[in-house]
Amino acid sequence: MITDLDETIRNILRAELPIKNGEIDVKFDQPKREWSARLNKPTINLYLYDVRENNVLRTHQWERMPPKNGKLNIAEMKRTPLRVDCFYMMTVWASEPEDEHRLLTRSMLALFRHPVLPKPMMAGSLDQQPYELRSKLASHDKLTNPAEVWSALDNEIRPSVSYIVTLALDPWTEIEGPVVRNFTIRTGRASRLPDYQELDEDGRLADKHYVGGTVRSKSKDKEPLGGVQVAVKGTGFFATTDGDGQFTLGPLLDGEHTLVAWPEKGKPIEKKVDVPGSDFDLEM
Repeated sequence: MITDLDETIRNILRAELPIKNGEIDVKFDQPKREWSARLNKPTINLYLYDVRENNVLRTHQWERMPPKNGKLNIAEMKRTPLRVDCFYMMTVWASEPEDEHRLLTRSMLALFRHPVLPKPMMAGSLDQQPYELRSKLASHDKLTNPAEVWSALDNEIRPSVSYIVTLALDPWTEIEGPVVRNFTIRTGRASRLPDYQELDEDGRLADKHYVGGTVRSKSKDKEPLGGVQVAVKGTGFFATTDGDGQFTLGPLLDGEHTLVAWPEKGKPIEKKVDVPGSDFDLEM
């Protein structure tokens, strides 16, 4: 993944400067004294000196994945990816200071023009990133002690510019299971906590249920229908199906209820259901 990011940055610099016939090298090496002594042409170097999780963008959520092969009765969930900041130190190397300053300016202008890395220039798997790849150049609070950095690299101090790109790393695998059709909320008094995780029988209030289903066409392929209004008759609860034809209604009390759905043409469709239950799908 980080190798693909390196290649993407190289693509941006080659296209924006532009670099023709290999007259300028773009490298991602550690700029030690021995390395710089071997350079034989103008070089832009972006040294990856740190990688850290971006705590500001951290989320601990589950997201539902789109259904595969039309299996709307199976739900697939996955945790949101981690976001990490890749910290580069950009330097330029040439035989004359004037050439270095000119190349540094052109390189900064090229990267400043792309606060979001462009998809056409992305290499490898980066075009499958779930979020935009945002970058930040020349941050005021990065590389604040260049003398210490160059001392550690055992090289002469020179102008260095911070460049940060935020990547999404996804170590999680998808899990799947049956779609929840009915879930119940129970409220009341629990006087024996924490030893007994149960409500007192005499302090229990009426259960409240939320139900979910799918509206499909009666055609052979059972295509899910989005944008259909569904209601529970006599309760005032309404919902509109999403792009997968799914809806959620509630809270409802125990007993028999009637679901009503309105097709684009024709009369409303009604279906009697038992709550709690497991079948709240409609066809029209």
